[in-house]
This record gives sequence, structure tokens and C-alpha cells, in this order.
Amino acid sequence: MAGPRVVIIGAGVVGAALADEISARGWTEVTVVDQGPLPATGGSTSHAPGLVFQTNSSKTMAEMARYTVEKFCSLDVDGKPCFLRVGGLEVATTPERLTELRRRHGWVTAWGIEAWMLTPEECVEQHPLVNRDKVLGGLLVPTDGLAKAVLAVEAQIRRATGRGVRFLARHEVLDVRQSEGRVTGVLTDQGEIAADIVVCCAGIWGPKIARMVGMNLPLTPLAHQLAWTGPVPALAGQEQEAIRPILRHQDADLYYRDHFDGLGIGYYGHRPMPVRADDILSVDEADGMPSVLKFTEEDFEEAWNQTRSLLPATAEAKIEEGINGLFSFTTDNFPLLGESLEVKGFWVAEAVWVTHSAGVGRAMAEWLVDGYCSSFDLHECDVNRFEPHQLSAEYVLARDCQNFVEVYDILHPLQPSGQPRPIRTSPFHARQQELGAFFLEAGGWERPQWYEANASLVEGRSIPAPNDWAARYWSPIVGAEAQRTRETVAMYDMTALKRLEVAGPGAAAFLERLCTGKVAKSVGSVTYTLLLNHDGGIRSDITVARLGRDLFQVGANGNLDLDWFTRHLPADGTVQVRDITPGTCCVGLWGPLARKVLQPLTDEDFSGEGLKYFRAKRAHIGSVPVTAMRLSYVGELGWELYTTADLGRKLWDTLWAAAEPLGGIVAGRGAFNSLRLEKGYRSFGTDMTYEHDPYEAGVGFAVKSDKEDFIGKAALERRRADVRRRLSCLTVDDPSAVVMGKEPVYDGDRPVGYVTSAAYGYTIGRGIAYAWLPAQLATPGTTVHIGYFGRRVEAVVAEEPLFDPTMSRLRG
Repeated sequence: MAGPRVVIIGAGVVGAALADEISARGWTEVTVVDQGPLPATGGSTSHAPGLVFQTNSSKTMAEMARYTVEKFCSLDVDGKPCFLRVGGLEVATTPERLTELRRRHGWVTAWGIEAWMLTPEECVEQHPLVNRDKVLGGLLVPTDGLAKAVLAVEAQIRRATGRGVRFLARHEVLDVRQSEGRVTGVLTDQGEIAADIVVCCAGIWGPKIARMVGMNLPLTPLAHQLAWTGPVPALAGQEQEAIRPILRHQDADLYYRDHFDGLGIGYYGHRPMPVRADDILSVDEADGMPSVLKFTEEDFEEAWNQTRSLLPATAEAKIEEGINGLFSFTTDNFPLLGESLEVKGFWVAEAVWVTHSAGVGRAMAEWLVDGYCSSFDLHECDVNRFEPHQLSAEYVLARDCQNFVEVYDILHPLQPSGQPRPIRTSPFHARQQELGAFFLEAGGWERPQWYEANASLVEGRSIPAPNDWAARYWSPIVGAEAQRTRETVAMYDMTALKRLEVAGPGAAAFLERLCTGKVAKSVGSVTYTLLLNHDGGIRSDITVARLGRDLFQVGANGNLDLDWFTRHLPADGTVQVRDITPGTCCVGLWGPLARKVLQPLTDEDFSGEGLKYFRAKRAHIGSVPVTAMRLSYVGELGWELYTTADLGRKLWDTLWAAAEPLGGIVAGRGAFNSLRLEKGYRSFGTDMTYEHDPYEAGVGFAVKSDKEDFIGKAALERRRADVRRRLSCLTVDDPSAVVMGKEPVYDGDRPVGYVTSAAYGYTIGRGIAYAWLPAQLATPGTTVHIGYFGRRVEAVVAEEPLFDPTMSRLRG
């Protein structure tokens, strides 16, 4: 098949990869336009140093990098290779960095990429220029190397051209044409090209192109310094371009690559130098490459000092040339992939570095041709993931610059992202401050992790301290709050969870089509259910409460759920979906004394019969109207209590006045996470993602296979009979070995899986880690080991849930 008419804007390493991948899948009515010459178009690809390090905390990004390595190794141009597999070496010059390299070794092992930790002597063996007295150790990934980016572009252009793809150089895009909310073509300075689909792969010019269809792309081009030395005497006579591993000295924000008898030096330690996409010159206007700015020697001075310290042989060399090259940064360091919600047929593949380019090309080709990506989990990369405030110019610039500064920093999984902050606060914020809340950030929300007001609860309790790494952003108060929740009652701020309203005469049928469970039940019903991709993978887990015949409230996971709902709305206008999160708030009131707190405050019946488990009703709590849902993600009796934002503080004060005399407390997210893992509740995006199906993830109970058709049903039936891996509950006896997630799991010496969520279980008195394991190992009683900073922590597969398996406390 020829497929629809596709125009790809940008013939750099991403656009070329997409053209190659999509034409290989049979879509050949494809035109690629670029304002520059081919294959060196003048964008970031043309000056990229080409270093490909596959190690990444994100499984998706590591897999995209691995695919890029594999593909580029298979490409050549007239016998010239497109990838030099020289390996990648990261060295540590501080104890903290050496510990971080052990953590990174865990990531790369978890994702199935071979890597080794090296001694200082072994580092010098790999890269003889390294100062033995400077390094404490290193991490070697032997399949890393140098991508010859421009050659890779040329190779992929040749392959795509051979299948019928057109590449048009010197075609500057002036506009993206659209009609009735759909793209119709691309206007260039050489004329108009009709299109059914337009994919923007314009890199640093991406925001400018996206704005042509009214799309706000949260991307900032930032200058990054790259310098080239003259001859280094110790490298005299080297005729091959590269023979030593590419090298990263992250303690000094530096990386290095061979270049015959000299070196290329990249530096992230200088001040952020952002540039507006609109201010970048076109290829014709620029003197040289428009993505290359003048080298600022003063910013490179410390880099050169650090280089001569780590690589003493460079003291006899000089910096002969340098550039400040523009690259794309985003607010969360992930690419921007997907289709515009407002303009159908306009897609973006932006903020992609050479490292992940071929992987992104494959992902986008699958998404476009098949309607979903089967090779990679893209939930972290979807361009529609952002909340409205995350698209503001102030926010984007601040966070993108912060990410540049931190690109090589040692970052803790719970570490807040920095300014601007605070952005979103619940109506309870002032009360939480009065109680000494320690806030972390989630989706822009200030969310309490624990409360200093509860410090006195620690005395007399057995709350083991975790290791130094896990103890960051932790307090023993977390344990006290968790235990007290099980003993009395606690109030949790659940406002940060996204809430959607689905309304209209077609709402029930609409939700039935999208959800795996039966949600068109009686008014007052609440259903835990799943959203699936067309391939049967889990898009999200949600709760759906029927509050009226044509009115539903959905407890969602984020903006991608809103995007999914919106894309599937019927054209007849019988369903409306809106985000009600900003105008509402929620208190989770949970614990064995929850009913003693709530019942005296209302005339409604909140007994076990008056409001059964997974039911909802309207009520007044004191003078505050609420929607009460009998749900609990901590595994205790209680309710989620929703009201409007203007009445939020009154609700809080009313509940607190009743709870405090009974020994009730307010509790934070640290306790919540521990309690939900004791109960075995999954977290989408962490425990399960697009790549997993319900039967693997242990949520098959949420699929009602006797339902009429729902999205993903047919694919799910095919997957059901072939479960090869399972999300498994592990327990750890060593109280200091509280892992944090993404660590490898071993069966003997063989890495077989990885940890998702983890915490200490303060009720059960053991560490808890959920992990993906081969199905044959997911049997209770099986012993495995978790790789944690170079040590092996023994863990045992356990029956779940670990707490209250009879559900007696929840249903009481």
C-alpha cells in the first residue's frame, strides 16, 4: 500500500529515521522537506558530537538508544560505517559519583544492556589518558559508541528514497495548511505540498513550526559548548577516528571523544544560554550553520582546567576551535511525540537527540501506521502529557534551563524539580503549613510527604531507618503516620489526583466503549476499571463513579487520560468531558475510627449498609456539600470526600475538629505509599504501563470479558493465554535495604527483571518491592536478589496482598 500523503518537516536524524521506518512499513506517499542542504541540513544533527550512551533511568529511553545503536551499526554509506562501537566509559572522581555509577549500573542491567563496573586501573586500561590518581572507578557499557549522525542521515535517506520517498532540500516551510481542524498540506517557499499527515521533526525550530497550527511546544533550544583540541602528543600517529571509549566526567559536567590525534570536549558546566526558536536564523540567513553560535571562551575556561586535571596529556595541546551548539531541552527531559489534539493529522517528533533518534523513528512509524506503538512504552514521551501551567513560557524556560544545569547531576527520585514553585496548592495548604508539612511536588501540586506536627508519634515505635540514599526526603514520621493510620484515623490530601467529569446522554455508552469493566451500572456505583490501547496494553487504571443517569466522575492518572477521552468523543455532541480538578478538592479519611469521625457530622447514613464499599453518594458534612466515595487506597475503612475548592478549607477544619480528639492525624504521601503497597495496589506509570497487559499486571479482575466490545478487547484475548511475566510482590527482611525502584532483580547471577515500586511496610515490619519477573519465578516462596548499589539484597516472592487479605477492614 502507498498509504496516506505524509509530509515530514525536517530531514535531520529524526526525520530521516522516520522516513526510513515508515516507508519500510509500506507508506511511500511520503515527502520530506528541509530548508537546508542534504544530508547536512544545518540543524542540531549537523554539529552533534555523536556520543551515544544507552544508560538511562527510563526503560523507554534506554530501549530507544539500544535500537539506535543496533540500527546504526547496520548502516553504512559506500562502506563508511555510521556507528563506531568503541564503548562508553563513565568515571567517578568522588565517592558520591562512584555510588551513583553503581546505581546507573543497576539501571542498565535492569533494561538488559551489558555493562561492568571498573576499578581505577581498569579505567586507565580502557582509556590510557585518564589520570589514575584522579578516578575512583568507572562504568563501562561496551556497546556504546559514536554515531556518525550525518552519515546515518544519508544512509537512511538512500533507503527511503529507494522505496519512493521524496526528499526536497532547500524548501523552507512558511505555513501548515489546515481546514476544519485537519491538516491539508504544507506551504513552502517553493510551493504547496498536499498532505493528510504532517510530522514536525524540525528540532530547534519545532516550536516555530508547531505554532503554525496553534500548538504550544514546551521546548527550549539551549547552547551547549563543544570544543576540539589540536594534536595531543600522546595520540600522535592515530589514524583511526576513534579507538578509545567515549568518556564522561560527570563530576565536572564534561564528556570526551576521540578525533584522530585530538579530542572533542563537550561541556555542560557553563551558564544556561537559551535561545528563542523564532530568533534562530534560517539556513539562508545564517553565516554557516544556524544551529551553531559563536564560541564563548570565557565559559569554557573551567572545562579546560578540569580536562587537564583528568587527562594530563592534554596539557601539551591547545583548543583549536569550538562552538556553542544548539540542542533541544524539555521540562522533564523526555521527547515530545504525538498528535496535536486540536489539529488532526499534525504530529510532532521533537526534542530528540541522536542517541534516541532511530528508536523514535521506529516508534513514530508504528504509531502512525498501526495506531499504536508496539516496540516502546511512550507514556513518558506523549506530547499531550502536560498540564496547562506546564506550557507557560515562564515555566518552560525555567525548567528547561534547570534541566541543562542538572544534566549530569546526581538526582534523587524524590528530588523536587525546582523553580517556579509553588504553583498549585490545595485549599488545605495553609493548614498543612501550620502543621509543618514537608512538601514535595507532583504535577505542579504541593503535596505533603509528612507533617512535623506528628514528630511526637515516633517515640516508642519501632521505625527502622533506611540506608542513606533512601533516607533522603524521608523522616521516621512517615512510619509513625502509617502506623497511626492503621490504629486510629488519618486525613490525606488527595487533591492532586486528576478528576474528570463525563456528562451527556451518550456518557454511559461512551465509557462502556473505553473501559474494560461495566460502568453503566446503578447511580451511586463506583467501578475500578482499565483503559487499554488497541494492542491490549494498559493505558491507565481509573475509577468511574456514576453520580447521575448522565453524569460520571472519573478518577484519572493524568492529562493523557483526558486526551484519550477527548479523542474518542462521539461527533454528535452527546458526550462532554471536562477536567474538574482545579475547581475541586479531596480529603481521604481512612482508618478504623473513620466512621466515628464522620457519622456525627452528617444526617446521611454512613454505616456499612448505608454506603457500601465501592459506592458513592451526595451528603453534607457539617455545612459542606460533598460527594463521598467509599474507596480506600491505604486498605482501611473510609471515604474519599470531594467538594468544591471554595469549601475545601471548611471541610478540612470540620473533619479535623472531629478527628483530633479521637487521636486522628493528618498524614502524607510517604505513609500513603507504604500503606498502598502493603495492600498490593498498583500505580500506573510505575508498576504498569502501556507495555503491560492486565493479566501480567495482576489486574485481570478489572476486565469483564463478557462485555460487548471495548477498545483492546480482541488483542487482550490473544494475550491472555500467553502470560510470560508477572508483576510480583517481593518482601525484604533487611530493614536498611529499602530500594527505590528500577533496580535489577537476579535469579542467581542472571538478571531477570526489575523493581517498580518499593517502600518499607510499617505494619508488616518488612521491606516491600514490586517487580516484573518471568512467570516461572513469580511463585510465592521463590528467592531472588535485588541489585542495590553493587550489593545483592535477598528478597522472597510473597502472596499478596500482604495486609488484610480478607478485606475485612475495608468492608467493615
